[in-house]
Amino acid sequence: MDESGKSQDPEESVRSQPPEPPEQKNAPKGPTPGKKRSGGGILMGRPFGVPVYVAPSWFLVAALITWVFGGQLERVLPELGGARYLVSLFFAVAFYASVLIHELAHTVAALRFKLPVRRIQLQFFGGVSEIEKETETPGREFVLAFVGPLLSLVLAGVFYAGMQLVEPGTIPGVLLAGLMFSNLIVAVFNLLPGLPLDGGRMLRALVWKITGRPMSGTIAAAWVGRALAVTVLIGLPLLTHTGALGSARPEIGGADSLTDALLAAILAAIIWTGAGNSLRMARLRERLPDLTARTLTRRAVPVETDTPLSEALRRANDAGASALVVVDRQGTPTALVREAAIVGVPDHRRPWVPVGTLAQDLKDGMRVSAELAGEDLLEYLRATPATEYLVIEDTGEIYGVLSTGDVERAFVSAMARKVA
Repeated sequence: MDESGKSQDPEESVRSQPPEPPEQKNAPKGPTPGKKRSGGGILMGRPFGVPVYVAPSWFLVAALITWVFGGQLERVLPELGGARYLVSLFFAVAFYASVLIHELAHTVAALRFKLPVRRIQLQFFGGVSEIEKETETPGREFVLAFVGPLLSLVLAGVFYAGMQLVEPGTIPGVLLAGLMFSNLIVAVFNLLPGLPLDGGRMLRALVWKITGRPMSGTIAAAWVGRALAVTVLIGLPLLTHTGALGSARPEIGGADSLTDALLAAILAAIIWTGAGNSLRMARLRERLPDLTARTLTRRAVPVETDTPLSEALRRANDAGASALVVVDRQGTPTALVREAAIVGVPDHRRPWVPVGTLAQDLKDGMRVSAELAGEDLLEYLRATPATEYLVIEDTGEIYGVLSTGDVERAFVSAMARKVA
C-alpha cells in the first residue's frame, strides 16, 4: 500500500533537538548501503539523492509472498519442484521493485515542485515516500498524488504487453501475469478516494480547489478514508466469501476466508489510522504558525563574561528578564548562558562563579530571526541543535533568548488540543 507524503510522528522529544515539522529536512548523509539505520531499516541506495530503506517488516512479507506464490506455482507448474520458491522469491523482489518505481514517481514529482523528500521506505504493505512539505496549490497536490498510480498502471500495461510475447503457462508467462495483476491492484487500490491513499490526496486537492481551503479538503478526504476502512473491513471478506471476486482473481491467486478476513482487518486498520494521522497533522499545521520566535523568546540582559552569576541574575530580575547573553566590551553578543548550567550552581557558590564559565559560544546557526514562525522556525532550529538560541531583530539588535524547552512545551500544547 502506498502512503506517499506520509508525515513523521511529531511527538518526539526536543530536549536535545527541536521538534520536527512533518518531516526532517537536510538530513545528514546516512550510513553506507547495506548498513542499518535506526528507525529506517536497511539503506539500499540514493536514487535522485533520496535514501531508499527496506524496513525489517519487508522480509516478513517477502517470505509470505514467496511461500504463498510458491504454493500456487506448484499447481500451475508442478514440474518446477523446489525451484518454485526461487521463482516466487524473484516475483516478490520484482513486485517490490515495481512499488519502488511507484514511489520514485512521487519523489521525482516532489523534487520537480521543489519539495524535499526525506526518504523512501519499503515496508510490509508497500512503500512510503516521506515528503517533507505540503504542496502550495491543489493542482500540484493532485499531480503529486496521481503520478504514483499512473506509473503502476503503465507498469501493468508493460507486463501485459510482455505476456503477449511469451507462452502462457511458462515461468516468464506466470511471472508477467502476476506482476501485471499486482501492479493493477496497486494502482486501483491507491486510487480509492480516501486518505492516506493517493486517491485521498487527489480528493483533497479537488475539495481544496473548490473551497479554497486545504483543511476542508483534508477533512473530507480523511472521513472518506475512515469510511473506506470500514468498507474494506466488512466488504472484502463478504466479496471473497461469496465468490464475487472469483472472476477477477488469476489462476495463481486466491485465499481462504480466514486469510481474507485477516487481510481486511490489517488494511482497514492501516487506512483508518492513516486517515486519522492525516487529519491530525493538518490540524497541527494550522496551529504551527502560532509558534513564533518573537512570542516564545525570553527577555535577556547582556552581561560581560567575568560578571559573577549572582550579580547577573540580580540584573536579570531587576529587568524582568529570564535569560543571560554574554557580550564583549563593545556590546557584541558572544555566548549564551545555559539555563541548565545555572540551575546546577548552588546559591552559595553563585557570587564566585563567572557567567562565562556557564556559557555556550555562539556558533553559526544559533542566531534566530525574531520573525521566524511555524515550520520555518522548527526547521531552522533543527539545522543547528542547541539548548538556547540568540533571537535578533532584522536590524541586528538583541531581542532575547529562545529555549528549546519553551519550543517543546508550546509544540506539545498545540498538539494536545482536541482534533476531529
